[in-house]
Amino acid sequence: MRILLVEDDLRVSTVMTSMLQRRGYLVEHAATATAALEAAPCDLVLLDLNLPDGDGVDVCRTLRARNENLGIIAVTARGEERDKVTGLRMGADDYVVKPFSMAELQARIEALLRRAVRTSSAPPEVAEIGPLRIHHGARTVSFNDEEVTLTRKEFDILASLARRPGEAVTRERILLDVWQTTWSAKHTLEVHVASLRGKLGDPGLVQTVRGVGYRLRTG
Repeated sequence: MRILLVEDDLRVSTVMTSMLQRRGYLVEHAATATAALEAAPCDLVLLDLNLPDGDGVDVCRTLRARNENLGIIAVTARGEERDKVTGLRMGADDYVVKPFSMAELQARIEALLRRAVRTSSAPPEVAEIGPLRIHHGARTVSFNDEEVTLTRKEFDILASLARRPGEAVTRERILLDVWQTTWSAKHTLEVHVASLRGKLGDPGLVQTVRGVGYRLRTG
């Protein structure tokens, strides 16, 4: 999950970047409105509205016009009701007033990402990927025409990967799909993936993408 942090205060940006990275996010920092608008594509923007070369509200409006599906959370000292209303009307999905706790920010990020998952296109009722057949409605799986019994979490992990067959799916995306959070105990996902591989009988079907997450082999 790639986050663009738009914050001109170096001390604040350093602390936030460190804490977000510890939670597994990839973070790019922009200290100005110009840098924010020139930054690489991302999944979520944390946007300070007080920037040295422009108003963050204008940045918000421009980013929203470029991508209606981009998650934008205004993170600012502007706490007046009129500021919140303006920010939300200009395209922000949420509004956090400084000072705030990282626990609150994390909860708001996860809530925004969950809404994005719910509004994304639903997977087909039955997905066939090579010898793998997944019936989402019945929550059944077969491999080489033999039924495979999975736990609820194992099925959800496989379903998350099957939505993007052949693509590298980040660890954070799988955690969000399955556990509704991007923060989990160490090795929780790895343990479930190991069990899933064993039950499928083909360890290479769910491939590890080092430093990223996992990929469901299509061939």
